[in-house]
Amino acid sequence: MTAMPTAPRRPGPATRWASRAGRAPWGWALAGVLAGALPAVAVFAPARWLAAAVAQASGQQVLLAEPSGTLWSGSARPVLTGGPASQDRAALPSRLHWRLRPAWDGLRAELHAPCCTPAPLRLQLHAGLRSLRLDVADGQSQWPAAMLAGLGTPWNTLQPQGRLLLQTQGLQAQWAAGRLVLAGSVQLDALALSSRLSTLRPMGSYRITLQGGEAVALQLQTLQGALQLSGSGQWVGRRLRFTGEAVAAPGREGALSNLLNIIGRRNGARSLITLG
Repeated sequence: MTAMPTAPRRPGPATRWASRAGRAPWGWALAGVLAGALPAVAVFAPARWLAAAVAQASGQQVLLAEPSGTLWSGSARPVLTGGPASQDRAALPSRLHWRLRPAWDGLRAELHAPCCTPAPLRLQLHAGLRSLRLDVADGQSQWPAAMLAGLGTPWNTLQPQGRLLLQTQGLQAQWAAGRLVLAGSVQLDALALSSRLSTLRPMGSYRITLQGGEAVALQLQTLQGALQLSGSGQWVGRRLRFTGEAVAAPGREGALSNLLNIIGRRNGARSLITLG
């Protein structure tokens, strides 16, 4: 007589518990490894991650070349370029060092370049539900004007030389509802400025002032020099509207004629500058 086949027996509760108990240590071990690895990845994230973020945010116009260290404490050589397809580029004479520290509502940053910042520049980013605010501590820094040539047209034609003295006071930028609001002021002094378009060296020293508010105001004035620049404007939305003029001091027209032809529209002895 043929025996009837029997259905496979399902493991009882004791067997299932023993099986789970055998697997559990491996599961907890894996979870522990992941829990320990994620903070380590965050702490030791390489500096090249920050370099990639800066390049993407700036449209490849600001590069952090030769990055070293970590995302939180590292250095790189800043390079200005005309964009992805541009061959123009200019590097800072020294490396830029940074320190980033998380805060309860954002991020704190310190930036230092031996060539250009007598004291570290301090910034703090505050993140809200639908807004961002960047606070820049009052400070002063000095940068080579030659770096501007890396940005391409028209700077690659002008090839400026000289020093750019940057000062900020109460500077605050806030992004909310797709709108940028600037508070405080920025003063940029272009000192002992010269250009390859003129044999006159230097041509002069100039001051650009930005004043925050509902409409950001811009003022250009000459501190001294044979090339006299003046003008004013406003940022309306994302566009700058500026009107100004350039005039050569008496007796300097010949040395500055070529430059006056390029920086604006000639009107007799003057060159009219219009943006926006």
